[in-house]
Amino acid sequence: MEYRNLGTSGLKVPVLCLGAMTFGEADENSFMHGIGCSEQTAFAIMDRALEHGLNFLDTADVYGQDGLSERVVGTWMDQRQTRDKMVLATKFRFRMGQDANGTGASRFRILRTVEDSLRRLRTDRIDLYQIHMQDIDTPEEETLRALDDLVTQGKVLYLGASNYAAYRLADSQWIAKTEHLHRFVSLQMQYSLVVRDLEREHIPLCQRFGLGVLPWSPLAGGFLAGKYGKDRAPPAGTRLEKWQERLKGFDTPRNWRILQVVQAIANEQQTSETAVALRWAVQQPAVSSVIFGARSLAQLDDNLKAAELRLSAEDIKRLDEASAFDLGYPYTFMSNIQPRW
Repeated sequence: MEYRNLGTSGLKVPVLCLGAMTFGEADENSFMHGIGCSEQTAFAIMDRALEHGLNFLDTADVYGQDGLSERVVGTWMDQRQTRDKMVLATKFRFRMGQDANGTGASRFRILRTVEDSLRRLRTDRIDLYQIHMQDIDTPEEETLRALDDLVTQGKVLYLGASNYAAYRLADSQWIAKTEHLHRFVSLQMQYSLVVRDLEREHIPLCQRFGLGVLPWSPLAGGFLAGKYGKDRAPPAGTRLEKWQERLKGFDTPRNWRILQVVQAIANEQQTSETAVALRWAVQQPAVSSVIFGARSLAQLDDNLKAAELRLSAEDIKRLDEASAFDLGYPYTFMSNIQPRW
């Protein structure tokens, strides 16, 4: 397994990160109902991942219901005595209660959510504590000062952001610098061959401020895994079979072109489409680790192939060209004018 620094921090993480969103079988009251795996299967997945050197695990309080994913991870670490071997990441921000302060990133809420996560995870510290999405109802300085206190107290070691607008992330980094607060060292965002919007502003921003990018949904919800075809129904039990409207959103000439090139390179390399799509993300600028999910040992093994795969410059060029997208104004304007003025 290859390891990298998480951004410009000193923390080493593997280039692949095991996402725990599907760990535990949520009931019909959860958005995760019907797409999770049993606790026994989750334990087997985490066991095998660690055997392969994958010791970076990402979860969130909102995954499942009542912190189900965190509880499964915490039980596994407790029973297997693996806590000190793991780089443990979790997230907060989304609604976990019906009261007025049951959501958001206020100081009041952060001090409560961290204690809840520590209890469910059966640990005294969280290695990477991430805000799941910016909170426009709370001043960024309030959020950062509360998080800074957690680092000072030793309950949290590193801070990360997720699903932030570029302007807000830049503002956050500036506040942390000028107010001498602990800053975000990572940014977790949706990023794949299908969704490359980060390249407009977020990737350059992360390179400028030294944040490690942690792509989520690098397989575009499974679309890039080779299980789907333009003229055939999605396999039973898959997420896109459950979320049909999302599958319809993938039905574009660009996306089928991307999948065709992914499949061609997979055949040439004698590997899987999953490995090619994940490896493309691993080899992108500013990326520290790529988050993937697995509901079975077979899925895990397929994902792990990306750790050993290497894509040539020509492979990357073919994938970039197939997935090319319109940067929009002002980027296309600047690129057209720059050579002439």
